[in-house]
Amino acid sequence: EIGPGGGAAVAHLAAALPAPVDMTLIEAPGIESRSLRQAIRDFGAAGSCRLIPGFAQDLASLLPGRADVISASALLHEVYSYGGGYSGLYGMIRTLASALKPGGFFAYRDVYAVGGPTLHEPAAQCYDGPSWLRFLRMWVPYYLRHGTHPYHHADDEVTARQDSRIVPVAGLDPGTCAYLIAPGGLFREIQRHYITLRDHVWRSGILGFAPVLEGRDAEHWIDRRAGHKRVHYAMTGRGPLSESQRAALMAMSETYGGHLTIDGDILDEITDVSLIAFLDSARAGAGDSAGVWESWLAREGRETYAYLTLEELLTLFAVSSAEAGGSTVLAPAEPGDVFRAERHYYDRFLARRLPNPMPDGKQMVLFQNIPLSDPARVSRALSVLGGLCGKRNLARIYTAVTSRGTAR
Repeated sequence: EIGPGGGAAVAHLAAALPAPVDMTLIEAPGIESRSLRQAIRDFGAAGSCRLIPGFAQDLASLLPGRADVISASALLHEVYSYGGGYSGLYGMIRTLASALKPGGFFAYRDVYAVGGPTLHEPAAQCYDGPSWLRFLRMWVPYYLRHGTHPYHHADDEVTARQDSRIVPVAGLDPGTCAYLIAPGGLFREIQRHYITLRDHVWRSGILGFAPVLEGRDAEHWIDRRAGHKRVHYAMTGRGPLSESQRAALMAMSETYGGHLTIDGDILDEITDVSLIAFLDSARAGAGDSAGVWESWLAREGRETYAYLTLEELLTLFAVSSAEAGGSTVLAPAEPGDVFRAERHYYDRFLARRLPNPMPDGKQMVLFQNIPLSDPARVSRALSVLGGLCGKRNLARIYTAVTSRGTAR
């Protein structure tokens, strides 16, 4: 697995695999959580598991041999942001094909892309939430200055208006509704980064409470299809919650197995005022708030979610792997190998905060490393791609595949 994070997949596989296996984890140097170390120890019952520090671009040289299965989640935007932009992205995909055995699988999950012909297509959005306006003036200028992103075209200028006057984003008044025109991809970045900041701040406990965001208690649904859930949390004794706010939070919560639980919609309403106080404190460079903000900037603030539509994702993997000089192509082998999952919880949150939010969700693809010497399997893969890609991209894939000498 590339980028095992807290070890959730490792722990799941330890309980699910019926036979001993050898598992290798590739993680960026210096990153290893306590939960990952525990998951590695627990995996001993299912086989062997070792952690190798390194980067996805160097995958083939890090592994002792070709793998039967490689899995990764949200890998592309990490490589894009911190591994050389698009060149690093293409290089990683070429390396991936050589790190897999012929016939092996690459299981991949990532955020799906915005709609529209390109990420640069102009879009408009209104923001009237005080926490969103504070986030905009703090993060957008930082990202455009320091992040690895594609928004350098002349038409990519971000225009913000308040009270019908053009104002700099860094000077937004958090008490007045703002109307922004910017590339559609940038609005996607704003949505995703606001959510990751909110979750990062929640995890830190600096607001006075710490919700459970992973594991069984994070999936306590009131109505799954509507994205409505109960949030489990513990009080931390820190943060800007006043006595009255703390009392209100407790009054609307229930005890549950040694901690507290509350309707997620109510939690969002009550704690938004605490997030506002956090952002003001972080902007002023005050104490713990500034430290939490800076830690988030260092970890995720410069990231660009290298959004690829499903068609772009499939085309990139097929063409790059076929042109890598090897003898295989990475492509889904069956129609059921491609799946999209809505993220109803975040969609619900965004719909309550923004007038026209972009839908959130995950796209998942099981790629097979198909030998080009097997015309039947290649033809089957091309048939699957034919139902998911347009003619122009199908022509690119066909040219890349046939130029490597596969039977027609």
